[in-house]
Amino acid sequence: MRTAKATVGSPTAVTREYRRTPFGRKLWHQRQLALMSVPMLLYILLFNYSPLWGWITAFMNYKPSVPLFENEWVGFQNFVWLFGKPEFLRAIRNTFAMAAINLVFGFVFPIALALLLNEIRSLRFKRTVQTVTYLPHFLSWVIVVGIAQTIFAGDGAINRMILALGLAEKPVFFLGEGKYFWWLVGGINLWKECGWNTIIYLAAMASIDPALYEAAEMDGAGRFRKMFHITLPGIKSTFMVLLIMNIGYLMEAGFEIQYLMGQNVVMDWSQTIDIFALKYGINKGQYSRAIAAGIFKSLVSITLMLSANFIAKRMGEDTLL
Repeated sequence: MRTAKATVGSPTAVTREYRRTPFGRKLWHQRQLALMSVPMLLYILLFNYSPLWGWITAFMNYKPSVPLFENEWVGFQNFVWLFGKPEFLRAIRNTFAMAAINLVFGFVFPIALALLLNEIRSLRFKRTVQTVTYLPHFLSWVIVVGIAQTIFAGDGAINRMILALGLAEKPVFFLGEGKYFWWLVGGINLWKECGWNTIIYLAAMASIDPALYEAAEMDGAGRFRKMFHITLPGIKSTFMVLLIMNIGYLMEAGFEIQYLMGQNVVMDWSQTIDIFALKYGINKGQYSRAIAAGIFKSLVSITLMLSANFIAKRMGEDTLL
């Protein structure tokens, strides 16, 4: 079968011609956008890239009282110490477990909520639900954790409801048993961020051509068929880009909620890599080992993001890079 060639002026030909355009000319044509991005680029360079020179201390027995290059060079000893310490291995387990729960909850529920809101015809009711669901995003973690501790306490609303329904004979110790901690973190994160994440998918759904829905309705498609055959494919590119970005942030299981809710009795379940680094870096003054833990976390995040991007590209999906 012969493949049709792109004609002059067709979208394919224009795209190919644009790709062959020198970078300097592209930059000049988009100079307004480039100038608008300068403050953000400076912010990233100043706060994200310039501190990377401090990574060298992970290969030293670093002491702040000694000039930087006069510290003892120890090579990979700090990394060997990390992976020989069960506490750090538990921190890796906790980080991955809570991040995976947040990843699944953070995609399934916002998309489901966006699909339901997209089907609502009453604009006033739709805006009310949106407002109620995304307001928790603006609450600080201190307030959110305080609310959660009150609700899940032994005499809190959840335990009262469980006892009233006869689901348990005595209050459940949600805040003091490790087996509940990961799911509590996932549920609290979902409550706080679900409505905010929904906004992105609603914006993507708004760009879908309404003629597609009209044609499907003429063919006898109901609401659920239109959801699965028009709406979901229409937001697939947005979903894939966000999925790749969130896989890159898989090691970012959180810090505030684990730090605030992580009592001593659940420390084996609550301590993440960030809390481990804080504990050994600030509390114990072992800065080199804390920085080594941070380097490990960053390298794993980069590897996960590049792997997800590569797999998506091989599958022919939209990618981040």
